[in-house]
Amino acid sequence: MKNGCRTVRVHMLLSEKEAQTIHKRMSECGITNQSAYLRKMGIDGYIIHVDMSDIRSLTKLLGICSKNLNQYVRRANETGSIYETDIEDLRERLREIQADVKAVLKEYEKIPH
Repeated sequence: MKNGCRTVRVHMLLSEKEAQTIHKRMSECGITNQSAYLRKMGIDGYIIHVDMSDIRSLTKLLGICSKNLNQYVRRANETGSIYETDIEDLRERLREIQADVKAVLKEYEKIPH
């Protein structure tokens, strides 16, 4: 928005506890501009910040498993055989990823709709 388009000033007083709560919530959302935060809250009523670090980690693990699977398939095509330990290692990694995905989904279910 161009400078000067906002011409209405809103003044409000907060208790120390209210100000601390606002700053804490801003920090949780990664917002540093208090005016922007208060405008967003005043207009939309809520801000949803989703921490996607778990999803990024799972995506990375899936990529690693995919690369391993491609290596196993390439070896099987070249030699006509594959090691049982390789298959079991991949199965175990996929079980771990599946458990992690379930844990992440349970956390997302806790988010109010």
